[in-house]
Amino acid sequence: MLCCTDLCDFSSAIDEKTNKDLQRSFSDNSRRLIQTSDSRTQSVYLGDHVRVDTSDQPDADDDFKQSYSACVAEMRVETGEHRFTCTVCTKKFKHASQLKRHIPVHTGEQPFSCNVCEKKFTQSSSLRTHMRIHSGEQPFSCKVCDKKFTDLSSLRRHMHIHSGEQPFSCKVCEKKFTQSSSLRKHMRMHSGERPFSCKVCEKKFTQSYSLRSHMYIHSGERPFSCIVCEKKFTQSSHLITHMRIHSGEQPFSCKVCEKKFTHSSNLTIHMRIHSGEQPFSCKVCGKKFTTSSHLIVHMRIHSGLENEPSAAKFVKRSSDTHPA
Repeated sequence: MLCCTDLCDFSSAIDEKTNKDLQRSFSDNSRRLIQTSDSRTQSVYLGDHVRVDTSDQPDADDDFKQSYSACVAEMRVETGEHRFTCTVCTKKFKHASQLKRHIPVHTGEQPFSCNVCEKKFTQSSSLRTHMRIHSGEQPFSCKVCDKKFTDLSSLRRHMHIHSGEQPFSCKVCEKKFTQSSSLRKHMRMHSGERPFSCKVCEKKFTQSYSLRSHMYIHSGERPFSCIVCEKKFTQSSHLITHMRIHSGEQPFSCKVCEKKFTHSSNLTIHMRIHSGEQPFSCKVCGKKFTTSSHLIVHMRIHSGLENEPSAAKFVKRSSDTHPA
C-alpha cells in the first residue's frame, strides 16, 4: 500500500522533468509571466491534466503512476486549487493551459486572424465567435423575448433588460446602465472626449466600433453579406436588422398597445405617442414634434426655407436647451 509520503516524493521527482518537457510550448515572453502557487517562477508546472512521464524511472510501477495522476486530479477538483498565477495581473488559474491562453492579453500576441476582415484575436474561441458576425449566425436566444445573439455574454447582458437591473448610474444626468462599460462610453457625451480618430480624414469618435465602421467608407469594403439575397453591409448590426426582412421577425414590442417593430428606434418613436413626448422643436416658432423628419417638413412653412438645401440647421431637440 502506498502512503502519502511516497506520493509526495514521486511528485517532486517528476515535477522538474515535466516542467522542462512543457517549456517548449511557451514563447520566451509567455514563460516570464508564469508563476506557480509556491512562488517559484517556472515555465510551466502541469497541464490540463496531470501528465506523468516516468520513462526514465524503471522502478516506477504503472499502477502507482495511475494512482498518483487520479489522486492529484481529484484533489484539484475538491479543493478548488488555483496553482498557476500570472505575474503581471496576479490572476489565478487551475490549469497551465488556461494560463497559457491568458498570457497573450499581456504580450499583445494575436495569432488568430479572420479571413474575411483580417481582424486578429488572442484566442481561437474569440475568432470563432467573431466569425458569426460575418455568417449572421446567432445561436443564443433570450427565453423571454426570443432575441438572438452571437455570443453568450451578450445574452447575459441583455437579460438585464428583463430584470430591470441597472446598477451603474451617471453622476451628471443620473442615467442608468446595465454595464459599467456602457457608463464609461456615455460619460464621453458629457466630457466631449473622442479618443478614436480616423487616420485618413481625422474624424473623431467616442467609440472604437464607430471608427471601425467609418473606415469602410474609405476602403469601400462591405464585409457583411446576406446569405439570402447577398446584399452587403459595412456593419454587422445592419446585416442583423436586414435579416428581419426575410424572417419577418419583429422583436421590439410596445408594452402599452403590443404593436411590434423590427427596429428599436421605431419603437422609441412609437412610444412618444403614448407618452406625449415631443423632443424636436422649431427654432422659429417653437412648435414641437415627435420626430426630426416631421420638424424638417414643418420648416418649409416658414418663408424662404423652400429653397434651402436642408432645413436641418433649424432642428432643435428639447434636450438641447438643457446643459449636459
